[in-house]
Amino acid sequence: MISKYVPYATTPARLLGQLVSDVVVVVWTTVWVFVGLAVHAAVATIAEVGRQVKEGADGVSGSLNSAGDSVDNVPLLGDTLSKPLRAASEAALDIAGAGHNLDTTATWLAVVLGLAVAAPPILAVAMPWLFLRVRFFRRKWTVLSLAGTPAGEQLLALRALANRPLRKLAAVSIDPVGAWRREDLVAVRGLANLELRSAGVRRRSSKANSAR
Repeated sequence: MISKYVPYATTPARLLGQLVSDVVVVVWTTVWVFVGLAVHAAVATIAEVGRQVKEGADGVSGSLNSAGDSVDNVPLLGDTLSKPLRAASEAALDIAGAGHNLDTTATWLAVVLGLAVAAPPILAVAMPWLFLRVRFFRRKWTVLSLAGTPAGEQLLALRALANRPLRKLAAVSIDPVGAWRREDLVAVRGLANLELRSAGVRRRSSKANSAR
């Protein structure tokens, strides 16, 4: 019997389907992560422009302010010359503030847009995949736990009588219901195996198990 902690089937068809779904989810998620990163990078270029504007305007403002301080000492004309330079310095500071705001807004917007583009398609595929995988794991855990006890095995056999196709029941025993009522160990185990296989779990043959 395989471990109940492994979230994969042991029947070939179910296992192949799980592996294919894993690959599809990984590839799909990877593609949309790269798309989200590309959107983030594209919007982030605007933030880089904002940073460059801020740095350049700060430099110009500092230069104009220094020039205003220098000409302020010129006799008679110093105050007249320094005023327009300081006014231009303040205007440059305003431009630097606008560049900073652009940097901050574009940086935040790049993250939001990147997530907005990538998250919905990823979640649209990953959430159903995760739901089905958790449901399979819970069912596998349950049937393997039941198969580990005689009473649980009888319960699995009863579920097989109620749920499995008649041709599969007849392949286990000509009289599957009678065999279950008589507690025929070989028939009960065969019926339980049908229910296990429907859950994606395969164990060793009934003969091998009955010989233990």
